[in-house]
Amino acid sequence: MEIIPGIHQVDGVNGNCFIIVRDELTLIDTGMPKNSAKIVTYIQDTLNRKPSDLKTIILTHFHIDHVGDADDIKKLSGAKVAIHEADADYVAGRKIQPVPKGVMGWIFKLLIPLFFGSRPVEPEIKLKDGDTIAGLISIHTPGHTPGSICLFDPASKILFAGDVLRFNGNKIRIGPSSLDLNEIKQSINKIAAIDFDIMLSGHGIPLRPDASVKVREFAKRNT
Repeated sequence: MEIIPGIHQVDGVNGNCFIIVRDELTLIDTGMPKNSAKIVTYIQDTLNRKPSDLKTIILTHFHIDHVGDADDIKKLSGAKVAIHEADADYVAGRKIQPVPKGVMGWIFKLLIPLFFGSRPVEPEIKLKDGDTIAGLISIHTPGHTPGSICLFDPASKILFAGDVLRFNGNKIRIGPSSLDLNEIKQSINKIAAIDFDIMLSGHGIPLRPDASVKVREFAKRNT
């Protein structure tokens, strides 16, 4: 699905993932495991491009519904994987992933690894706050995970929000299963200072128009 010219969302991967189409292709998140064929098919059949045109895979954080098939797609395309340095060891399998408290924590611990286990992936690029990658500015927005990032595209004035915020068609919400609510509120205030037209999140639907105005209003009420 083309959101605006050059920005596509791949449907049916159980978590939003986006492809930026320019001279090279950039993939933001990969959805749940066992969906790499859908992403590759979209590149070939909808975009009429080759998998090898995909040069960069950017992961907004280490949760399985965002990194599920990163290893497969990396091998199929030869793309480099990027993630914030604070989440890099978790996605590479060198550290045990922290989980939220309560019921969601039990789901993460027991059910997700059982049914949706994904292979670790070694990131070639470890991002820091303010880094530019594939024309996107990396914004460190911890709270959902230690290394959660948003990505701002100055060319299209789109903010890719990962799971920091989501929009379900009725209201903006803080991403569920966040590890540190105080941190994520600070992160929301950080992105609220940016001027963007559209917000694309890891779940839910696009927030537009005047997305940054609506995020600033949300931040005033909730942080």
